[in-house]
Amino acid sequence: MFDALAERFEGIFTRLRSRGRLSERDVEEVTREIRLALLEADVHVRVTRELVRRVRERATGAEVRQSLTPAQQVVKIVHEELVATLGGATGRLVMSDRPPTVVMLCGLQGSGKTTCAAKLARHLRREGLAVLLVAADLQRPAAVEQLRVLAGRIDVPVLGPEPGEADPVALCARAREEAARRAATVVIVDTAGRLQVDDALMEELRAVHAVLDPTDTVLVVDAMTGQEAVNVAAAFDASVHLDGIILTKIDGDARGGAALSVKEVIGRPILFVGVGEKLEDFEPFHPDRMASRILGMGDVLTLIEKAEAAFDAEEAKAAEAKLREGQFTLEDFLAQMRQVRKMGPLTNLLKLLPGMPKELRQAEIDEGSLARVEAIICSMTPAERRNPAVIDGSRRLRIARGAGVTTSEVNALLKQFKLASQMMRSMSQGRRPRPGVPRLDPAATLGDLPTAGVPGPPPR
Repeated sequence: MFDALAERFEGIFTRLRSRGRLSERDVEEVTREIRLALLEADVHVRVTRELVRRVRERATGAEVRQSLTPAQQVVKIVHEELVATLGGATGRLVMSDRPPTVVMLCGLQGSGKTTCAAKLARHLRREGLAVLLVAADLQRPAAVEQLRVLAGRIDVPVLGPEPGEADPVALCARAREEAARRAATVVIVDTAGRLQVDDALMEELRAVHAVLDPTDTVLVVDAMTGQEAVNVAAAFDASVHLDGIILTKIDGDARGGAALSVKEVIGRPILFVGVGEKLEDFEPFHPDRMASRILGMGDVLTLIEKAEAAFDAEEAKAAEAKLREGQFTLEDFLAQMRQVRKMGPLTNLLKLLPGMPKELRQAEIDEGSLARVEAIICSMTPAERRNPAVIDGSRRLRIARGAGVTTSEVNALLKQFKLASQMMRSMSQGRRPRPGVPRLDPAATLGDLPTAGVPGPPPR
């Protein structure tokens, strides 16, 4: 997400840093390039004009002229203005003082409301809230069944229509009563998708809104619709008064125009973003973190949160102790690798690390190679995982056949693991790695992630 815009900004600021003191002409050139970058990213014209105006006004002022590092000061200004455009503070759902809190989801057909309802339910459950889902999409065939299947994966109850019931208003009228019966503190209502120009369906939406009296009315928007997301949000806001927005499919949007436009134009915060197809691919939207990603500064806080969610604290302590003692085995490596993979695609994790070279941020890591590494280790006996030195030629052949790989791939993994073990043993004893020991590829070891120092996938 934001890949194209981030690349343009990186080029702009790389040239800017080489200039030392900045003239008004330099500032004008930078702001012109920023304007073009935003427009190419499908950012709304009005948002682009206002953002560039604020940047130009501050960049030509005293805070840049009197700065010892004017280029860095301009980058800081752009970052702050991007944060303001994206919404400033992190938006949150309003929780009712008198439960249940009712969250009504609305939007166009195909925007991902049903999946988003399940993702939001999972997110709130992890915060310790009791959730009830309401399957009020009675227009799309199998929408109710889809929600039930997704809810079953996260063990959340669903209120669906009675046999033959086709009125979502009547269904929603029972929502609060069902929530009280189940002691649910949050009710999430999945409504049918509708076009903003369909008067009959928009009237139905207003009727559902009236009977629910929701605490939060949230619009679900497909991020790949670009500027059209602003028009959709404006139409729905006029009908039911939105409280917030969820952007879905943002992982497939390389431009980011919707995210940068909707808050500034509509005045409603982006609350969450869907970053993948799985139920766990759902994040709160933090404007400051997103602005840092756009400017290539990484996002350490999100990385830490992903690590905390994926890693078992006791296992992490045990692994750390083994690292310090130089007793890290292939079994430990396999456990660590599986936990890292829970954090999401490694390509996305690299983009969250600050200071990563452009080549690594844009590198496509073959996730299949990690699966082959896992297969190789799983094909070993417990004794072989604990002591790879016992693996001779015949054992390597057996392991390769069991994993469906070549013996050269088994050899490559064992060699990398041996080198990593030597490095960790030296570090645990307070010594620097010996000169001549090859430096492991940071794309394979993930730099400072919890698996630092363990081998990456072998070459194919």
